[in-house]
Amino acid sequence: MATASKQLFERKRRDANALQADYTLPMIHNVMTSREWATLGALALIWGAAFSFIKIAVSHIDPLTYVWLRLSIAACGLYLFMRLRGHRLNLPLPLWGSILVLALLNTTIPFALFGWGQQHIASGLAAILNATSPIWAVLVAHAFTADEKLTPARLIGVLIGVMGVATMVGPDLLAGGGDLLAQLACLVAAFCYALAGVWARRFRKLGVTPIKVATGQLLAGAFVMAPFALAIDQPWTRLMPPAEAWAAIILLALLCSAFAYVLYFRLIDSAGATNALLVTLLVPPVAILLGTLLFGERLATSHFLGLGLIALGLAAIDGRLIAFALPRARA
Repeated sequence: MATASKQLFERKRRDANALQADYTLPMIHNVMTSREWATLGALALIWGAAFSFIKIAVSHIDPLTYVWLRLSIAACGLYLFMRLRGHRLNLPLPLWGSILVLALLNTTIPFALFGWGQQHIASGLAAILNATSPIWAVLVAHAFTADEKLTPARLIGVLIGVMGVATMVGPDLLAGGGDLLAQLACLVAAFCYALAGVWARRFRKLGVTPIKVATGQLLAGAFVMAPFALAIDQPWTRLMPPAEAWAAIILLALLCSAFAYVLYFRLIDSAGATNALLVTLLVPPVAILLGTLLFGERLATSHFLGLGLIALGLAAIDGRLIAFALPRARA
């Protein structure tokens, strides 16, 4: 009898452990794995190319219309992909409020600001300004999360990064340069991305998969942008965009939005918002190279100095380079 009771106890214990495993969320990896670094690299290539695609698109299409088309095509593509894999969106009605906030912070507002900004400044400069997202994310994450608090190294990184921003924007700010508003628009967009990265963490706790989050935000963003694009841009009064503009929008929608956001939200789930936003440091070299090759863009010395300071600040925020250097210095 005792043996039977012991076996029953062990079986129930195993069942309980299995259930616990199903409902226990994985811990955030503050130090990323090789797979997470590979995901980061793929996102850097995709989003680095995105700045060139945006430059092509907004050369022929008004910014709000470009954003609406990009989000609509991306939402349709990702929703079709979900259905082909046998999944349904099935998001609870109360959750759509949070999805809408994410769509505003992560798609509609920054997409429109970068689209307008890149009508006035080089795509490489826009990518550098976008690289400030992790700097703002450190401050936002400290205020609104329990496991991504500000440390002395991160505070130093933020201060160095702000110096980088001042190095790039400062001369135009003092001289009242014509590109100032475009640069400020890109900085506001980068701050929106930082807010979105932290906001997106709530869906992990609610058990919503990355592909559902990505699809939901694209659908919500497309619905939000439709009335603005139609009322303000009145696209039916414009000439039909050339094939290269349509190709750029389709690539932005399917590759840089639908596919990339699934990777991005998976990275946030496993490595946290601050680590995921490190992708913005890897994007500028890709964007600068493509901007030079495709559009003959040339950046000022102050822009490269600013990028260097931002990179140094992000290295301090990340902490791994410092941790790697200290043991060698002691040796």
